[in-house]
Amino acid sequence: MNRTQSGFTLIELIMVIAILGILAAFAMPRFANLGLEARTAAVSGLQGSIQAAAAVAHSIQLAQNLAPGANVTMEGQPVTMVNGYPTADAAGIEAALVSISGFTHDGAGLFTKDGAPTAATCSVTYNEALVNASPVITSAAGGC
Repeated sequence: MNRTQSGFTLIELIMVIAILGILAAFAMPRFANLGLEARTAAVSGLQGSIQAAAAVAHSIQLAQNLAPGANVTMEGQPVTMVNGYPTADAAGIEAALVSISGFTHDGAGLFTKDGAPTAATCSVTYNEALVNASPVITSAAGGC
């Protein structure tokens, strides 16, 4: 009784899978540019962080029954305030944020994403609060 079996051995199948895995690892970065999505998500994240930091600073000021222009302390850092919310400079909203790594702050409320092709349109803008109003926080992700 002669039996001939046909098919692939287990070792041959494992080698083919390993080779396909190596090829996929080299080809994937060429086809999937995730930089745009990452920068866009970072801009959205910073916008949310700025909104939260401004709200917390405002809450601290209200809880301590301070005047609208009185400074507050967050995480041991003094935060300058105007109209009940942080100012747009480094002593205000930037101090209220624990970190702005990956972004550059111009000192007047504009946070641009480092490494963006067009930094001006990959940014978050913090406009100081007017009397009896909240700050206006906008983002632009078109140039990310």
